[in-house]
Amino acid sequence: MAVWIQAQQLQGDALHQMQSLYGQHFPIEVRHYLSQWLEGQLWDVIDLENPQEEFKAKRLLDSLIQELQNKAEHQVGEDGFLLKIKLGHYASQLKSTYDRCPLELVRCIKHILYTEQRLVREASNSSSPVGGMMDSMSQKYQQINQAFEELRLLTQDTENDLRKLQHNQEYFIIQYQESLRIQAQLTSLATLPPADRQLREPTLLSKRATVEAWLTREANTLQKYRLDLAEKHQKSLQLLRKQQTIILDDELIHWKRRQQLAGNGGPPEGGLDILQSWCEKLAETIWQNRQQIRRAEHLRQQLPIPGPIEELLNDLNSTITDIISALVTSTFIIEKQPPQVLKTQTKFVATVRLLVGGKLNVHMNPPQVKATIISEQQAKALLKNENTRNDSSGEILNNNCVMEYHQATGTLSANFRNMSLKRIKRSDRRGAESVTEEKFTILFESQFSVGGNELVFQVKTLSLPVVVIVHGSQDNNATATVLWDNAFAEPGRVPFIVPDKVLWPQLCEALNMKYKAEVQSNRGLSEENLVFLAQKAFSSSSINPDDYRGMTMTWSQFNRESLPGRNFTFWQWFDGVMELTKKHLKPHWNDGAILGFVNKQQAQDMLMSKPNGTFLLRFSDSEIGGITIAWVAENPNKPGERMVWNLMPYTAKDFSIRSLADRISDLNHLLFLYPDRPKDEVFSKYYTPPLSKAVDGYVKPQIKQVVPEFTTTNPDPAANPTYMDHGASPVVSHPPNYGIYPPMSDSMLDADGDFDLDDTMDVARHVEELLRRPMESQWSGQQS
Repeated sequence: MAVWIQAQQLQGDALHQMQSLYGQHFPIEVRHYLSQWLEGQLWDVIDLENPQEEFKAKRLLDSLIQELQNKAEHQVGEDGFLLKIKLGHYASQLKSTYDRCPLELVRCIKHILYTEQRLVREASNSSSPVGGMMDSMSQKYQQINQAFEELRLLTQDTENDLRKLQHNQEYFIIQYQESLRIQAQLTSLATLPPADRQLREPTLLSKRATVEAWLTREANTLQKYRLDLAEKHQKSLQLLRKQQTIILDDELIHWKRRQQLAGNGGPPEGGLDILQSWCEKLAETIWQNRQQIRRAEHLRQQLPIPGPIEELLNDLNSTITDIISALVTSTFIIEKQPPQVLKTQTKFVATVRLLVGGKLNVHMNPPQVKATIISEQQAKALLKNENTRNDSSGEILNNNCVMEYHQATGTLSANFRNMSLKRIKRSDRRGAESVTEEKFTILFESQFSVGGNELVFQVKTLSLPVVVIVHGSQDNNATATVLWDNAFAEPGRVPFIVPDKVLWPQLCEALNMKYKAEVQSNRGLSEENLVFLAQKAFSSSSINPDDYRGMTMTWSQFNRESLPGRNFTFWQWFDGVMELTKKHLKPHWNDGAILGFVNKQQAQDMLMSKPNGTFLLRFSDSEIGGITIAWVAENPNKPGERMVWNLMPYTAKDFSIRSLADRISDLNHLLFLYPDRPKDEVFSKYYTPPLSKAVDGYVKPQIKQVVPEFTTTNPDPAANPTYMDHGASPVVSHPPNYGIYPPMSDSMLDADGDFDLDDTMDVARHVEELLRRPMESQWSGQQS
């Protein structure tokens, strides 16, 4: 739930606190009318302590003013007129207030949003799961920002200590030079007469003793300063490593996992702006500490003092180098994955990004990225640091791209726009494994230096698993491999190991996610739908969902072994349903008009309790990508007895000729969609409009669907078209039969009430062929 909606429900002191956040500096009306926009912006991305971020803040200010002006322009009516003036005034007011200091606007809005979230959290005590999740994220972000603030203070503290150490060391060297000068004077006394030497020597000896005592004391102080500074750096590096672990091993890994699930139809993984801002802060802080450690090392070399500091500095330098190496190599990521089902000779795209490229000035000498396709075994060897430099499993065209820096967004990325897999080299397959189960990956690699060639990095990243196909017929099985991998891969796995069996509820979650994404519907699979799928998957008759919760399904059951009595697998059947629904049935599925996941016996039980003419739509058990109509009606062979009839399934080929809604409209014996909705109420908005009248002596034929046993006589042909209805024409008659349909006595319904659609499909194709011929030659005989 949006924070503003919850904030408006606050009461008592919390409400007063919320109201006190607003005033002339930021009117509450702006918060109200732009609530969705305000909560959708990435305010946390902007570092208020960095003056260079002013450009981003200015863009947000301009966008805010534009949103206000747009809102004002769309106000209508008497009240709208007053609101239009008020919102326009607020736009001018905010511009004049924050135009010269846009970072202050960001500070103000961040304070308002954080305070509102706190007040809402305290009021609700995180009672709702969604609210709790939002609070959890807010707390996590707050903890990360607090850690960055602590790191900033620590880094500032060590910078101050370093300057103090440098100042004291410089003074020490001056005093040391003074002691050398005194010693030189004492040495020169040997050339003086004894009287002069006795006169000047005591003073010089006293000075030397004082200076040497000070030097001894100060040397110990400098050593202590160095050790204290090293300890502070150790503390900073511990916190840096902890913060980096949270960002790279938690947040970035979670982003990658969301990206993987998005490949199965999960919600988008989200932008990288917040992650990049965190990684850039890490890079900046790490680099500052690295430079401080190098300066401390330089000071030690300038003035060597015996002690453990040399070893400490070496350890610190090694640690900070490891930290920055881990940061750079981990933030070389794939922002846009290549397609996971990859067809040879087909263009594809991908984008890789270096999240710290801007901060480390990598773009000053733009690196080049190379893409290579490698096998699962080669990927394993690569992660073991075995030499695989010359290994590849195919040839990718246009596989080199230079990283570009985008000033407006501060991103450094390489956008591969025209890659194509020219050929693939397959490995020997194991057992029953097919080519559509073999996994590859695209390896992206680059090399660049930072800090004036101080550090040189070789970076690599692997794409999500890719299944290579050479023909569209392989797409179905390849998608199954990708779905299973995306759903059940564990973070940090050896490429590309996935479990051979998973719990049924886990698979249900993956199937529901995929179904909603493919059909582009908010209506997913209900518990009843999932029970139907479980019955199909496990050849079970149980209707209790709890019976399936502990059951597991193997990969072989999913897409290697055919279903009992069928020549297709469970996945192939399910994928066929998705394809049919996506291409031809989506609006009806969204309307709830298609029950779909119902078997023949269930349909019979449901319909027998309903009036004649009640029908439902269910997916075919026997055919991939088929849907059938089941309806209840009288048994013509046994008067007074009712039975359920089933049409032979429709497929995508049928709906390319005539839509489902039109076919249902054609069948006058279908009256009510289960349970009791008049069919026109459900489907009429999808009916094809009637054809126009004849023009210039030509008529337009129209395809109509009939089930002969259920065709009713109607004196008005326009009201009940039977075979093929033509527009009116003074020279064309309407014979009762055109001679292209089977005789009416030949039943198209079998003994089980199944209608054989093949014959009528032949008719439809014949008509479709007629429609493609010149009209004059078709009908000239009838017009004469």
